[in-house]
Amino acid sequence: MKKLLYFIVFLAILTAGCNGNRKVTETQRREADSLINEAYKERDYALIAKLADSLRKDGAISEGKADYWLGYSYDRQMQKRLAELYWKTGLAELKNSTSPEDVHLYVNMASRLTGLKCIWGEYESALKLAVPIVEHLQKLGCDTTSDYTNLLIYVGCCQSRFGISDSMTNSTLQRSYQNHRRLMQQHPGATSCRDAMIGVINICFNYLEIGEYKNALEWVNCYGDLIDEYEKQPDGRPEYIERQKARHAIFLATALEGLGQKQKAFETYEEYKKTPFSQTAEGKIQGVDYLRVAGRWQEAADNYSCLNKLMEEFKTSYSLENIQKMMLKKYEANMRAGRLDTARAVSMDISLHLDSAITSTRLADVREQEAVHQKELEMVAERERAQQQQQMNRLGMMATLIFALLVYIFVRHKAAKRLAEVKAAQERIESELRIACDIQMSMLPHNFPQLDGLDMYASMTPAKEVGGDLYGYLLENDRLYFAVGDVSGKGVPASLFMAQATRLFLTLAKQGMMPAEICTRMNNALSGDDNAQGMFVTFFLGLIDLKTGHLDFCNAGHNPPVIGVGENHADFLEMLPNVPIGLLPGMEYEGEEIACISGRPIFLYTDGLNEAENMEQQQFGDDRMLELLRNMPFDSAQQVIESMQQEVEQHRGGAEPNDDLTMFVLRWQ
Repeated sequence: MKKLLYFIVFLAILTAGCNGNRKVTETQRREADSLINEAYKERDYALIAKLADSLRKDGAISEGKADYWLGYSYDRQMQKRLAELYWKTGLAELKNSTSPEDVHLYVNMASRLTGLKCIWGEYESALKLAVPIVEHLQKLGCDTTSDYTNLLIYVGCCQSRFGISDSMTNSTLQRSYQNHRRLMQQHPGATSCRDAMIGVINICFNYLEIGEYKNALEWVNCYGDLIDEYEKQPDGRPEYIERQKARHAIFLATALEGLGQKQKAFETYEEYKKTPFSQTAEGKIQGVDYLRVAGRWQEAADNYSCLNKLMEEFKTSYSLENIQKMMLKKYEANMRAGRLDTARAVSMDISLHLDSAITSTRLADVREQEAVHQKELEMVAERERAQQQQQMNRLGMMATLIFALLVYIFVRHKAAKRLAEVKAAQERIESELRIACDIQMSMLPHNFPQLDGLDMYASMTPAKEVGGDLYGYLLENDRLYFAVGDVSGKGVPASLFMAQATRLFLTLAKQGMMPAEICTRMNNALSGDDNAQGMFVTFFLGLIDLKTGHLDFCNAGHNPPVIGVGENHADFLEMLPNVPIGLLPGMEYEGEEIACISGRPIFLYTDGLNEAENMEQQQFGDDRMLELLRNMPFDSAQQVIESMQQEVEQHRGGAEPNDDLTMFVLRWQ
């Protein structure tokens, strides 16, 4: 009955809009908003999309508001690419507006789109999107809303993923928390308290996921304080409180276990088990987060026995995401618990559904890509048609529709022709990429100095036709410069950035500069307005005095090298946390030194080594790498690298490389 009422009012608005150019009254705008809000309360997301699209065409709602609701609707319908398309369009539409309503829509879309990218794991893209918007809102003085605060939280979480200094990350997150506290004081009640809890939950989850348990515990305590405050609110819901207390207990137990406070973690989890929520299927699965960290695999396997029941309750299918996030963990728990029959049954269940899940995911992706392309074409045609409708009567509108159809047919024809040209050029592009690979590899040194007491060797294997890793050295008299780097991204853009970084390193090293100064100058040259794509490179640069064995070095966000191999007892080198080169302009890099490294091999590498994945997406890992180096005899630098390459290939087991792999070994006697 309500839907019928919606459409009656909608048809009345639409009929009134058929009289050519008309002015939409404030009453009609309120009626349009009411239609969408009623559909929102009913959670009828398909209807929201229909209303937003039609009311925009009629002029009853603005372009920016329509883009917001269309993005929201498609996000709720799990059509993420369409949601991204509309929210990006809306952000561009409202960027220069200063009206309170438009600014509210702008920050809401920014927050939702950034959150969507974080869910996809696109942290670099999320950071590039959010940071300029945060700065823009600060200039407008619109940095006090709940949506702005959540946007700050996403920025802080993304910063933690990129190894940006803890002080910067903590500053961002603390600022967001204080904003939430201020909003709670200004607007007392359950709603503002709940908004703050949602933000802090995201912070807790982020730190627990990346294993930073000390930071996680600090925020879990903040989460507990917010639960206590929510419980005091007269409009708070008891069932919501119960669920939040249960989640808090699991977060707390997990953080304590990660910090080695096993008894406190055990007691916290035992208290959690007394709650009614812990006995539900959802509660048991949530409890596995702690059990996995604690290594209590028997209990974890018991809890996972209700996974199928949970999937039935939430009407969840065997999607590729669910297989990865839940079924594989269930298999791991049973294997570690020694329940081989159950593990075998789970693996059979995964095998049974994996092909269909992959096929469904691919088909859904193709359909959504086609839908996005279709929507982009419709947007172009729509906007042109809307401009014509402002100046034409009904006859002119009919002519515009015909014209738009002809444009659409023409664009489709050109698109088909362009597709044929792309296919014809594909072989030529592949050939050019092979040539680019040969050129890139020729830029890397393959011959190393033959000096008494010096043993040095390096290799780079790109994951694609061309890569973004680099290594190099420069020997000037008794001074040996050496470097290893990893450019963000892969492919041709990364290789071009790699070439710039390599050229700068060699040019500055020839001037006899210290490593920290070289990194500072490279950063000034590669960051700022000239770096429109926002690329950066992690970089380790060392300088050895071959007379004394003294090492000066500077690390710019790169993986820590390993000092020593075999009988030398290999360990990671502790270093200062400089940021990657090209990320933040104006940085002053700090250098460090070791008095003498004679006889102690240095092993440098990129994350294509420790993050190499096998068919089950299990990583090679830092611990395994360190163990191999500690037990590996050092016959020569080349032998160490070739042995490690064999170990990586054996670990992959036929899986395609997920990143460029570079290794560099140096020993001076």
